[in-house]
Amino acid sequence: MSIQTPETQPVVFIGHGSPMNLIEANPWTTEWERLGRELPRPRAILMISAHWYTRDNGVQSDPQPAMIYDMYGFPPPIYELQYPAATSPDLIARVQERLGSEVAAIANRGYDHGAYAPLLKMYPEADIPVVQLSSNAALDARAWFALGQNLAPLRQEGILIIGSGNIVHNLRQLNMAMSNRAYPECVAFDRAIASAVDPQRGNDLAAALHWEELPGASLAAAYPDHLSPFYYTLGAAMGSGDALPAVEILTQDYLMGTLSMTSYVWR
Repeated sequence: MSIQTPETQPVVFIGHGSPMNLIEANPWTTEWERLGRELPRPRAILMISAHWYTRDNGVQSDPQPAMIYDMYGFPPPIYELQYPAATSPDLIARVQERLGSEVAAIANRGYDHGAYAPLLKMYPEADIPVVQLSSNAALDARAWFALGQNLAPLRQEGILIIGSGNIVHNLRQLNMAMSNRAYPECVAFDRAIASAVDPQRGNDLAAALHWEELPGASLAAAYPDHLSPFYYTLGAAMGSGDALPAVEILTQDYLMGTLSMTSYVWR
C-alpha cells in the first residue's frame, strides 16, 4: 500500500509552549502560520505530540478523533476550540507497516493540545487528515531516532511528519519572573542541541543522541516527554542517510526560566 505524490514533504518540530498560544498572536504562532502557508501542502499529517507519552507505541484509529483538553486553569475560550480533522486509514496502515508489530491501533484517542495548538495556526481549516502517533516513554533518544528513520519513507508519499514538544521544558522549575529569559543551563542545553544537529555548526549526531550528557540537561529536560518528539523528527529527517541534513532553526526564544520555543524545519 502506498500514497503517491510528486512532492517530498519536509519534517517539522514545533516548540509548542504554553496553551495560551492557542488564543494569542505572538512571534511563535506567526511562524506556525507562515509554515502553513509556505510548506508544500501534504496529503496527510503524522503528528507525534509530547502529550501522548506512553510506555508503548500507539497510533490513533478513530475516523474522527475527539478533542482532549489536557490543560487546566486557562481562559474558557481555550476549552471551546475545535479541530475537526479526520484521520487517514491509509496513513494508519502505512505507519503500522513501517513500524510493524511495534505499533498498535488505539481507539478512543483524541487530539491533544500538543497536536492541535500548532495545527490550528498552520492549517486552520482542518481539511488535511491528521493521525497521531504516541511517543514511547519506555525508549531512549536512540530508539526514538530509529523509529523516526523507519517513518522517513512516508515523506515521499506526501506525509508531513510533525513533532510537537519543547527542547527545554521543566514545569516544576518555572520562574514567572523570568518572562523572556531562561536559566543559563537551559540556554546552554538548547543551543547545544541546535549546534549538534546543524551540519554547518557542530555536526555531531552522537552528541545529540546522548543528550543526557550535554550541559544543562538535568535542568532543561529533567522529564524528557517534551524532548522525545524531537528525536522522531530528527530520525525522519535523516532517514537512511549517513549525514545530517540541512536544517532551519526558528524562534530560538526562552520563557519563564525553563521553557524554550525553538522549532526546526528540515526541507
